[in-house]
Amino acid sequence: MTDTLTTLPPGTREHLLSPVTQAALRVQNAITTGARDYLGAHGFQELMPPLIGPVTDPGIRGSKQVDVDFYGHRYKLMTSVILYKQASLLAFDKIFYVAPNVRLEPLETADTGRHLAEFTQIDVEVRDASREDVLELLQGLVRHIVTHVLRERRADLDLLGRDPAAFEALLREDFERMTHRAAVAQLRGLAHGQSADAEIDWAGEKLISEQTDRPFYIVDYPKGSRGFTDGESAAEPGILRNFDLIAPAGFGELASGGERTHEYRRLIERMRETGENPAKYAWYLDLARDGLPASAGFGLGLERLTRYLCGLDFVWQANAYPKLPGIASP
Repeated sequence: MTDTLTTLPPGTREHLLSPVTQAALRVQNAITTGARDYLGAHGFQELMPPLIGPVTDPGIRGSKQVDVDFYGHRYKLMTSVILYKQASLLAFDKIFYVAPNVRLEPLETADTGRHLAEFTQIDVEVRDASREDVLELLQGLVRHIVTHVLRERRADLDLLGRDPAAFEALLREDFERMTHRAAVAQLRGLAHGQSADAEIDWAGEKLISEQTDRPFYIVDYPKGSRGFTDGESAAEPGILRNFDLIAPAGFGELASGGERTHEYRRLIERMRETGENPAKYAWYLDLARDGLPASAGFGLGLERLTRYLCGLDFVWQANAYPKLPGIASP
């Protein structure tokens, strides 16, 4: 259900007074409550996320970083807290943030229904974990959140016209795992010209999402398609130990994650391979030189998950003050 026929949000007053906005934000509150309950019960420490830093995650799929003047130093608004998640494991074995991010997304993403320039992620990291460990963790987290929302916010889902039957397969069956190579083959079979060397493009992500009734993982992206933090497989050189979680019914990507590059020399190599200047990352590399723990984790998009659970047309409907790429707004 939606209260608009346009891909653009209405004015602030109209948006905040909309019953759809209010219901979606109540569901979103239940999502964060459910996530904190689940992660807390599994031994995770919540930390407050940094908003600015000397560097941020470079693997941001064509979007641009935002610079700020920090007392004469050029700092960045966080596009992702992944570097800080790795550092936080020096203090705790399992951590998470509910973290705001800012990315100047390409203008063409303004009408995908899935992109905001300002958004929030539930960011999770686990020391000495494998990709398989966090795939299981993420499945359990999503299932717990859905169960919590169905129990606590059923009236809001009814208002939004969201049938709980949409989540039966999610709650009943394990999330399937598909390699990037298999995803490319499936998309080409659907007459979509997906590159075998790149991330699944926006149109392909929506198309492959429409082929199933429950979330699924795409794993094993090719080296070169993601940033230096994604760890490369020791057994299969050229393959990254990473993943995306894709929602069904055209809703697309909900989360990304995987095992991390953490060894100092390997980080230098991966930075150079991905066109990054190691000198920019002095703070982070100093930590790595003294030893960063092996880890795996993920970032789960809060607005995207809200959109999926509510059955909304546009991700901006899941944000009180939405900012679409290229569109000035409060």
